[in-house]
Amino acid sequence: MRRTHNPWLWIPTLCTAEEIPTTVVMYVALLMLFQFGADMVMSSVYAALLFLPWVTKSYLYSKVRNAGAFKRNLHVAEALTFLCLMGVAVYVSEAKIQPWVLFLLLFILSCLCAWHELLSRLYYSRMLRLQSQHVFMGTKLLSSQVAQVVTYGVLIIVAGGFEVFFRSYQKAWAMESSLVAGGFLVFLVLNVVVLSNQKVIERYRHETLAQAVKTELHVLSRIRQKQHVLPVLVSFFLLLLPQALLFNTRVFFLLTPVADGGLGCSVQDVGFAQGTIGVLAFSVGLAGGRLLMRRLGESSLFWPMAILLTLSPLSYMLMARAPQPNQLWLLCCVTSFAQLCFGFGLNLCRVFVPYISEHRYRNTTNFLTIPMVASLMIVPMALSGWLCSRSGFATFFTVCVAMAPMAWLVLLFTRLKQILINNE
Repeated sequence: MRRTHNPWLWIPTLCTAEEIPTTVVMYVALLMLFQFGADMVMSSVYAALLFLPWVTKSYLYSKVRNAGAFKRNLHVAEALTFLCLMGVAVYVSEAKIQPWVLFLLLFILSCLCAWHELLSRLYYSRMLRLQSQHVFMGTKLLSSQVAQVVTYGVLIIVAGGFEVFFRSYQKAWAMESSLVAGGFLVFLVLNVVVLSNQKVIERYRHETLAQAVKTELHVLSRIRQKQHVLPVLVSFFLLLLPQALLFNTRVFFLLTPVADGGLGCSVQDVGFAQGTIGVLAFSVGLAGGRLLMRRLGESSLFWPMAILLTLSPLSYMLMARAPQPNQLWLLCCVTSFAQLCFGFGLNLCRVFVPYISEHRYRNTTNFLTIPMVASLMIVPMALSGWLCSRSGFATFFTVCVAMAPMAWLVLLFTRLKQILINNE
């Protein structure tokens, strides 16, 4: 086996290159937009719209798959992503920043991230047999989570240090964006070296975008005709609703001054609590839930996952009701609990998604779970800033917690557990 064919080399570089810009879009972008003048309402709208390419990603699945040339297209996607990251770094160093222009740059970056993620998963499935993919699952997850911790955690902490040093958040974000672009460039070069052509040579056929969309719409029409699909989607939406409302507002709560009902945390505190401790807790919850599902079965963990998935806002509600500013250890505990619950509960997707997709995709986690979760969360995420600004943090988080029993009751009275488990 040639060195460039070694999965221990190309899997970490590919997954890291995938995760760095994705973390910028999903997490760091909200901090940037909020600090560059967008209020809670517009920051939530912008951050939610950045998820739109992930909602529509599955519509490109058949076109990207039929086009082939995954290695070449990966290099093109990564080159364009690097240029976009550099564009963000250059723009935020300008004298006057318009949040809507910054959003447009980040939206282009989000489109490139969705395209790159789709290409990397197709490349991964072509290079490895299904049995081998399970062997490298841990390598994939570790590479992705390390990249996320470094990008969202460590670099945000560094950005906070730059802000203190330069006495300017604008220069701090320009330096942080340049570091992200530079780090991504390293993995871009590594992928040029270690990625090789697909082992399986297939005949690919040309397909227009209209044909690809038509194919996916045909799949959606079949899904709509499936029995019980509406209760399944409604239940899944209600389970994700508290987390969707919390996704942006937890950051606002940390950054808002104490006089306005927040905790008045620094960017460094957010980077450490959310980007480091929170990401690690999420990873532990996700991996732990997956391991328990394999050992105990989906049926045994259905209700624990459903309950924990909706309990993420509980710790933030307690913090808002009895705020403890300047208590970083307590903030880390709150974040850990919320992210651990979300990571563990998110494994419930493994029950919902196969029922809806009818195993259309070889890897439902990448090709359907992410678009489906994003599509159900995007509207509540967009509205969360406006709702929070009208009600205040304490009331808002309390309402989020109160929504959890509603989801449990729907699951109970529709007997959805029996429907989903019997489908397997």
